[in-house]
Amino acid sequence: METKEKFLSFNLGVRDTAVIPLQHITEVLQVSLPEICGVPQMPSSVLGIYNWRGEMLWLVDLEAMLGYPPISQGSNLLSRMMAIVLENKGKFLGLLVRQLIDIQWLDTQQMKPPTTELFFPKISPFLQGYFINDSEEMIFNLDAITIIQAPMWGIHN
Repeated sequence: METKEKFLSFNLGVRDTAVIPLQHITEVLQVSLPEICGVPQMPSSVLGIYNWRGEMLWLVDLEAMLGYPPISQGSNLLSRMMAIVLENKGKFLGLLVRQLIDIQWLDTQQMKPPTTELFFPKISPFLQGYFINDSEEMIFNLDAITIIQAPMWGIHN
């Protein structure tokens, strides 16, 4: 039984690495802040709307959403960010991240279940589990569907 899946890996915060299964990713694009149209009365992790293929794509600061310092503010501010476009059942959501690393095959059988004491409380609901790589580092496996269905975006779906 083949249990390897393709994942897109990217940086989370300064030291962490996360992955999302490729099957939930529609596209990856580079976005600059002036192209994002801010929307009032939104959670701080929601940066606004971006015109993507003629559609409105909501963009979320993934780090802020998961309890890291926001990448969209202060000295952390990046003028160009990468957006990972997730799709589930015709709903799309753009996750802004610092930097993409690679596409890698990971064996889902080697994934360990998330334990609450290892992670920020904010990140736990969005974790499927984690992997330990060859350098003994933890790689967070984020749950794309849970992220898309998070109640905080309920307003636009």
